[in-house]
Amino acid sequence: MIETHDNSKKMLWTTLATMAFSIVWSFGNVVNGFVYFDGTHVIFSWIMIFLLFFIPYALMVGELGSVFKDSEGGVASWVNATMGPKWAYYAGWTFWAVHIVYISSKGTGGLRGMAWGIFGNTNWYDGLPTAWTQLATLVVFLFFCWVASRGVQVIKTLSTIAGTSMFVMSILFIIMMFAAPLINPHASYFNISWNWKNFMPTFNMKYFTSLSILVFAVGGAEKISPYVNKLKDPTKNFPKAMIGLAVMVMISAILGTVAMAMMFDPKVVSSNLNEYISNGPYMAFNKLGQYYHVGGLFMYIYSWCNVIGQFSTLVISIDAPLRMLLGSKEAKDFIPKKLLKLNKHGAYINGIWLIVALSGGLILLQAVMPNAQAVMAQLVKLNSIVMPIRYFWVFAAYIALRKQCKKFVTDNTYQMTTHQGLAFTAGIWCFAVTAACCIMGMYSPDPFTLALNVATPIILFLLGLILPAIKHHQEAKMN
Repeated sequence: MIETHDNSKKMLWTTLATMAFSIVWSFGNVVNGFVYFDGTHVIFSWIMIFLLFFIPYALMVGELGSVFKDSEGGVASWVNATMGPKWAYYAGWTFWAVHIVYISSKGTGGLRGMAWGIFGNTNWYDGLPTAWTQLATLVVFLFFCWVASRGVQVIKTLSTIAGTSMFVMSILFIIMMFAAPLINPHASYFNISWNWKNFMPTFNMKYFTSLSILVFAVGGAEKISPYVNKLKDPTKNFPKAMIGLAVMVMISAILGTVAMAMMFDPKVVSSNLNEYISNGPYMAFNKLGQYYHVGGLFMYIYSWCNVIGQFSTLVISIDAPLRMLLGSKEAKDFIPKKLLKLNKHGAYINGIWLIVALSGGLILLQAVMPNAQAVMAQLVKLNSIVMPIRYFWVFAAYIALRKQCKKFVTDNTYQMTTHQGLAFTAGIWCFAVTAACCIMGMYSPDPFTLALNVATPIILFLLGLILPAIKHHQEAKMN
């Protein structure tokens, strides 16, 4: 799907759309939507989030990527060009800080995957005292921090393999589930009511406090920005690629939800929320294997792909965001010198120790939860609150870009729209939607979870403010 044009290789828009789909989407998003939004009731919400948030967000990313096509620092580079180095530091800090929770969840997810891959269930694992499971998670986390400090590269290759296989299995799940009734018509399936009311959500407190799950699910489009100018005729074809991406994600979300509805009763799911949040994907692949008379084969394949993916992502999430933050031009002006120290393997060793303190502290803090399922469910929700905060900088950079469009925009630059008012409205709208979903997502009837949801982003934000102050104090002392 690559063709030669003017002695350079240019991608077709279908190639970019497919590449973006594999980056943005995963089977876990389907499961989380099904679990949190009462089965097929999530379909209306998926469609709305795609039309009102995801498409404009992706098109803004395309414009930023097109204007700053030679920038390798991603969002921080965009912010630096449009808002200045100090704001670029805060953007880089945010992209690093939001990974603190994400890193904590990878060890938990990897151990859960191992339990499924070894025992075919998590009865033994979930029956352990929470302090034990969190101690095991801490040991795994510390081991991979050591791996990251050694500069090991093989993990990245394993991550690519696992990510590709997980993507393929997500698509195969939908295809095979719809084929299952034809192959095994006598198996037990749930009937789906095609009444319109069965697809409309109930707009209550649970609904609005769960919207962050959907916003988190469709994020990550900024990762494809370097490819905007590698398209043939990007002005015409990038919007096609983003709309194609949105259509593929929408179809996957809707068909995946319907496939899940054929397997699981939403009433049973809602009464065992933590179990399905923690084990839903494994249970789905296990049932699929039963329909095809191969036992737990699909579940075991999925489990070990997920184990490799979780642990390799853990290493990359420790290493890559840290390099983006501490390796930036702004780091030396805003971050204390000790954090910039490199060891003999080229790793930011003191930065890794900071991750050990923050992520390790969060892992230990969750030992007070009643069980491992509750820990997993809490981390899923906390990630949905914290991770989308990084999108603020995409929208802020876009608004700043449009204010200075005469300075940056050329005839060859892709633009989401030439209408300034519409561009500003889109940027402000997406910023507001992200903020509202993150804030509403913090609510929990459990006091500990509520406190953790509120305190985590505040602590990370304050730490980002403190480091420049320490740097300023050190420089003043030297002078």
